[in-house]
Amino acid sequence: MPIYIVEPGDTIDRIAELYGITVDEISYVNQIPPPYRLAIGQAILILGGTQNPDRRFATAGGYAYPFISPWVLRETLPYLTNLLVFSYGFTWEGNLIPPTINEDWMLQEAFHVDCSPILVLTPLGEDGRFNNSLIHEMLTEEIVKETLIQELLETVERKGYRGVDVDFEYILAEDRDLFTAFVGELRQRMNDAGYTVSVALAPKTSADQKGLLYEGKDYRGLGEAANEVLLMAYEWGFTYGPAMAVAPLNKVRQVVEYALTEILPEKINLGIPNYGYDWINPFVKGESKAVTIGNVEAVQIAIDNDARIQFDETAQSPYFLYDKGGREHEVWFEDARSMRAKFGLVDEYGLKGIGVWQIMRLFRAMWLEYTNQYIVP
Repeated sequence: MPIYIVEPGDTIDRIAELYGITVDEISYVNQIPPPYRLAIGQAILILGGTQNPDRRFATAGGYAYPFISPWVLRETLPYLTNLLVFSYGFTWEGNLIPPTINEDWMLQEAFHVDCSPILVLTPLGEDGRFNNSLIHEMLTEEIVKETLIQELLETVERKGYRGVDVDFEYILAEDRDLFTAFVGELRQRMNDAGYTVSVALAPKTSADQKGLLYEGKDYRGLGEAANEVLLMAYEWGFTYGPAMAVAPLNKVRQVVEYALTEILPEKINLGIPNYGYDWINPFVKGESKAVTIGNVEAVQIAIDNDARIQFDETAQSPYFLYDKGGREHEVWFEDARSMRAKFGLVDEYGLKGIGVWQIMRLFRAMWLEYTNQYIVP
């Protein structure tokens, strides 16, 4: 599908006339509300073009909390293969802790469109952070691990989940092999019962990469232990860091290329960020904190502040600067161009598909771009 970049003086009527389509079509695809204001440099996805019927089918997963808007969920579900419900935790004794809001309604919505709901398992503590002491307790105490596995099996069967996604972060280096063994055991028992197991992987670029986020994850071992994996290829630009692209393509490619040396491509899902950040410059370590924004919202911020959207060719990501209250803001987000570049990696390397973190905000152009490239049978 063509992507049009807005130039000075453009209107939605002029763009519609240029492509021989209606204003309503452009407005729907790109979520442009009346009075149809545009930002210079904005990427407009034009619905249409030629689809390739020979392209293979690639899967699409999306993470969501139970407090997602029912409208957003219903708008998104037709594009998804898997709905990953975030999340179930567990106690020090191995008992499952369900989401604070009952998620049954999400499963029913997924069943209506033949989308597979997946239970996401996390070791989140009371403070909402990943607790590696809790992980260590479960991995080293057989009765705790067995209780957890038994309750997972019972829950997926009772509720109708099709599998479990293991999202453990900051695993201690000393627990690396124990974690791999746990995923392998969980997969075996889930597979025997007819369910799948996936595991989320921090974005490594080498086997011996240092850092608490990386040392507890064995790409080769986990690639063999799980049915499939998700590369969390985002958060280079993050809340407490300096302004930069959330998922710069050059960095994402490095992660994918390393992963392919350890894991079969048909097991790999590429993590896709569905959000951006608004930073205030200059960055001050320990003090600065970016605001998370949606991709559609980012364009509105540019419009409201008369900012010109630019595009970084190396990162393959859009960004802009604006002034508010005498402070310079810097915004990085995703648009149709950056999504096309990321989806191109899935095609180029023959990956299984994508996993979107997260689908709490609707970004329709992303889904239409993905399904145009990958034809659903």
